[in-house]
Amino acid sequence: MFLEKNNKLAKKGWIEIVCGSMFSGKTEELIRRMKRAQIAKQKIEIFKPKIDTRYSEEEVVSHDENAILSTPVDSPHNILLLANDVEVVGIDEAQFFDDGLVEVCNALANRGIRVIVAGLDMDFQGKPFGPIPKLLATAEYVTKVHAICVKCGDLAHYSHRLSSTEKLVLLGETDIYEPLCRGCYTKEITAS
Repeated sequence: MFLEKNNKLAKKGWIEIVCGSMFSGKTEELIRRMKRAQIAKQKIEIFKPKIDTRYSEEEVVSHDENAILSTPVDSPHNILLLANDVEVVGIDEAQFFDDGLVEVCNALANRGIRVIVAGLDMDFQGKPFGPIPKLLATAEYVTKVHAICVKCGDLAHYSHRLSSTEKLVLLGETDIYEPLCRGCYTKEITAS
């Protein structure tokens, strides 16, 4: 290992991705990892897109109503400016950021920071969503979580939109989205 000037071991940073469909527990897992870092007395900072105000403007909140304080930002580049003197950075709803998030996460990891990113890997059309595919390619650790298909009970990894709007970003809960397995998702999209 390389030694820094002050003779401490150089810090190693890395990127962890938690991805999957809606209702799969991505945010719950992000919160769990961040709270464990707090228990370990590590300095943390959590960020989320400013547009995500579903449960709270300033907290990351899971569907199970587990919450942790966060900083809403307009751009991933603001994360670089605000993530000072921290050991762990959490980023929720990463799919809503632009591809600049990849550069930001790599810059943070290169500074020796553990970066934990949670987000949808596919949009409602089953296509790769936002910067997540590029982050998956550069991350050291990837965890894919699954919901339960509301039609048949199998593992679900599709976020089926119940609304007819074609707008890519549409914030919503069970009133607008349902988790489906591949078979049930294929039936739904071919029936419409």
